[in-house]
Amino acid sequence: MQRARVLCQQILAAMPTAGADVAKEMAPTGKLRVALNMRNELLVTGKSASGEPEGLAPSMGRAFAEKIGVPVEYVQYESADKLADDAKEDKWDVAMIGADPARAEFIDFTPPYCQIEATYAVPTTSGLRTCAEVDKAGVRIAGCDGAAYVLWLERNLKNATLEKIKGHDPTYEHFRENALDAVAGLRPKLKKDGAKRPGTRLLPGKFMAVEQAAATKKGREQGFKTLCEFIEEAKKSGKVKEFMQKFKVDKDLAIP
Repeated sequence: MQRARVLCQQILAAMPTAGADVAKEMAPTGKLRVALNMRNELLVTGKSASGEPEGLAPSMGRAFAEKIGVPVEYVQYESADKLADDAKEDKWDVAMIGADPARAEFIDFTPPYCQIEATYAVPTTSGLRTCAEVDKAGVRIAGCDGAAYVLWLERNLKNATLEKIKGHDPTYEHFRENALDAVAGLRPKLKKDGAKRPGTRLLPGKFMAVEQAAATKKGREQGFKTLCEFIEEAKKSGKVKEFMQKFKVDKDLAIP
């Protein structure tokens, strides 16, 4: 998100280096409460023997907690929209979530640390060949309600009709049972779930890329500055790539 990058640059330029006060601002309970969307299997790939989430997003959250010198506590959500809805509540301190303007009322997003292509699955008999061709009058698209790519489609579709359904599997069922023309999704997820949509193929390219970022509550200026610095350094140092390779998602994710 361009707005997030500009905001980070403005704060980085205006604020002095934060110091120990960052821990108090970012972790007022004594722990850094990191919110995770457990449904995103590319970012949260599983759980440890002790039951803690594992993957790129939990690792990034833990690394930031270590940077500011506090323990981490994971707050687990079953959907990104519920996580975003709780932004106005005191339930988490940092969230690892897809950056989207619709989610920015109560939180600030860092620049993205990775991105995931979003595309369409269409019936094998469909005449649609590119993502751009999908947005035309009479085309009906199924999408998982609350997903970042669906929020993008709500703002950007000009002619096609978007039908939003709660949950990925119900979205596939709606697409199939109602003979829709396309189903939107993240390319890796659509590929993995191909058996749930027999008789479909993925369109080449993308209609957008979901930028995965870190976020924190508005008003935490010192903490947000430090979080921005952490994200940029994690990309430059190779830490993000290291985590991607560790959890075997480097083929499905890209570093912006």
